[in-house]
Amino acid sequence: MELDTSRRRLLALAEERHVSLTRLSRMIGKNASYLQQFVRKGSPRKLEEGDRALLARFFGVAETELGAPQEKYSAHPSPEGDVVWIEIPRLCLTASAGPGADVIGEDAIGSFRFSQRWLRDQGLQQERLSAITVRGDSMEPTLRDGDEILVDGGRRTLRDGIHVVRFDGALLVKRLDTSRPGRVSLLSDNTAYPPIECPPDQLDLVGRVVWKSGRL
Repeated sequence: MELDTSRRRLLALAEERHVSLTRLSRMIGKNASYLQQFVRKGSPRKLEEGDRALLARFFGVAETELGAPQEKYSAHPSPEGDVVWIEIPRLCLTASAGPGADVIGEDAIGSFRFSQRWLRDQGLQQERLSAITVRGDSMEPTLRDGDEILVDGGRRTLRDGIHVVRFDGALLVKRLDTSRPGRVSLLSDNTAYPPIECPPDQLDLVGRVVWKSGRL
């Protein structure tokens, strides 16, 4: 079959990053042949929203490059005409702040609305942002169970700070310490949890946490 733009782009990105479609399929929680079938056989016809968001964050590209409609990230002027609001999708994904958990779901379940000016002032690009939920208590008091976090998939440099990562098949939110050459420490703000240490190539960096929302 003739490949459409999004399929060709996915193949090109995979080749640029030297990562197989099999590995990418497992990264998004699918069976090993999922993306091969998507690219070569056209099944599914298009990527699910959650899968597309994870892949876009992994590659550091806009979701529109992988088939998202341009109108997904809609802008809404206020009645006064002086504020533009941007809809950022809330994904049905859970990042564990405990011992680790697999992806719960993948579809968008709504959106958060942010001022376009605020996003610009923070240096954030709307097409690289998504919101997911925190589960567990290992990042308390910084992040609590049920908090929702804004993840910037464009910030893919491995550096200190709170990030969402995929490690050993689980999606985690942890504080990274990159001070030791050849090692990365995944730290919990709750001291009851010991650090996790690993080589950098064992981590898939999903994005940096840039904002949180939670109950008082």
